Amino acid sequence: MRNLSLLLAAALLTGCGTLERLSRVGRPPEMSQVSDPTADPAWRPVSMPMPAAQDPPTAANSLWRPGSRTFLRDQRAAQVGDLITILVTIDDSAQLQNRTQRTRTGADSMGMPQFFGMQSRWLPRAASPDTLVSASGEQATDGNGTVRRNETVQLRLAATVTQVLGNGNLVVAGKQEVRVSAELRELAVQGVIRPQDIASDNTIRHDRLAEARIAYGGRGTLSDLQQPRLGSQILDALLPF
Repeated sequence: MRNLSLLLAAALLTGCGTLERLSRVGRPPEMSQVSDPTADPAWRPVSMPMPAAQDPPTAANSLWRPGSRTFLRDQRAAQVGDLITILVTIDDSAQLQNRTQRTRTGADSMGMPQFFGMQSRWLPRAASPDTLVSASGEQATDGNGTVRRNETVQLRLAATVTQVLGNGNLVVAGKQEVRVSAELRELAVQGVIRPQDIASDNTIRHDRLAEARIAYGGRGTLSDLQQPRLGSQILDALLPF
């Protein structure tokens, strides 16, 4: 009965994920529908500190418009709904190594060879008053830690301007899905950019995004095999040893 209860509890905990995997047995994972990012229930407008509003500069008797790179029209993203290409180039490498060693050795002894002639009465005949107390100790500590990390990601992603902040900065969000055989790769990027950082070809590097959120992952057979079993994950979280 106890084993049956444990099996039922595990089934309830893992039911949603198991049913989702069973629902796509024999067919590749489905792509999500193209939708408005602001229609997502989890989407929230970005609120950031803004300077006081200022009147735009006037340029009387001039064909040049402030902020434009051409006489006709600035081709860079500037309004809600405009598209911009985000260049994601991540090449991070880190290596840390720490070593700590400590050794300590000590020895103490104490005797009472003469104490007004009374030591022979207090101590048994087999006891020696010269070595009444003796103590020794030894401690050793050796710690070694090493961290190595190497990440390389190079991608191009078109994002949509979802909001224009009071100071002119743009909130952008984009998502891309690529399905190869039975594996679905997902890339999501969002953040805040300055119009001045947008290149003339309407591209911007990912390191110019404030509050950047970049996610790259996948769903499918290979991703499922790389994940530990749900039972193992539950045991890892619950077992104290």
